[in-house]
Amino acid sequence: MTGELSSGMTKRSSMNINWPDALELGPVTVLTGLEKGKYPHGNSVLVKGTNQNVLIDPSLTVAHRGVPIPVDQVLLSHVHEDHIPGMSQLQGIPVSCHEDDAVGLTSIDGLMSMYGLPQSVEQEFRQEVVTDFFYQPQSDVSTFSDNAIFDLGGVEIQAIHTPGHTQGHCAFLIPQARTVFLGDIELSGFGPYYFDAHSSLDSFERSISLCRSLDADHFVTFHHKWVISGRDLFLQMLDDFAKVISNREAEMLEFMTEPKTVDDCVARRFVYRPSVDMNLVDHVETRSALIHINRMLKQGRIAKVREDTYQAV
Repeated sequence: MTGELSSGMTKRSSMNINWPDALELGPVTVLTGLEKGKYPHGNSVLVKGTNQNVLIDPSLTVAHRGVPIPVDQVLLSHVHEDHIPGMSQLQGIPVSCHEDDAVGLTSIDGLMSMYGLPQSVEQEFRQEVVTDFFYQPQSDVSTFSDNAIFDLGGVEIQAIHTPGHTQGHCAFLIPQARTVFLGDIELSGFGPYYFDAHSSLDSFERSISLCRSLDADHFVTFHHKWVISGRDLFLQMLDDFAKVISNREAEMLEFMTEPKTVDDCVARRFVYRPSVDMNLVDHVETRSALIHINRMLKQGRIAKVREDTYQAV
């Protein structure tokens, strides 16, 4: 499948980019976010062709600073609040995302459905998305599917479907720059985030395996790690990222040598440190506990000993 780009200006690749801490990788420019993309900011990516410029994941930093050169199209790795604030600077510019995430762009109700938050938390977060992340519903959203190719003129972007964080999460390969934009496969010590209604632990693990085969030299994350250069380093960081999942399950199994409830697991905290104080913590810990308990039940690693009580076998 080939992604269709809007008709745009010519000779885009000759434009100079003025951006603090920008990193040039051939036709790719990483628009480094505040603190290397620490949430709520992120690292956006500009890809310059001779016919088109494309901006990937316009961050909150882009929303605050503006877009350094004209762009013809916005591509999204996925639809979450922190990956779209810069679209407030790009009124009228076409935006495309994977077909499985489009619901989050067309209405705020659709976006909220992707998170699946409890009502007590959703009300405050809904307002935050509008006020702090400048969310506006998009009336004209284009979609693509796995392996879509976007031809910018001498430079191509290939969408690689990497679901797990969301159903439509994608990485973007730019072969001419030997660069992959990983979106929220962010390689951080926190590990994969798979706790929303549109997330999937099993899909995330398959996507991590897929990433091991990506043919590139530079790997850009939206948050935290910024740019990793060197395939061996990337693979080591990817392995460490994946191990957070297996380590979490190992800790849960050890905890369950005695019968434990979901509430026990939530209180113990297998995702967040005890010092973290956010209104989302209990929700995320509950989602995590249920996801891993259900998986370990199917695998025969734990057993249900009574109502809502489980023990390692």
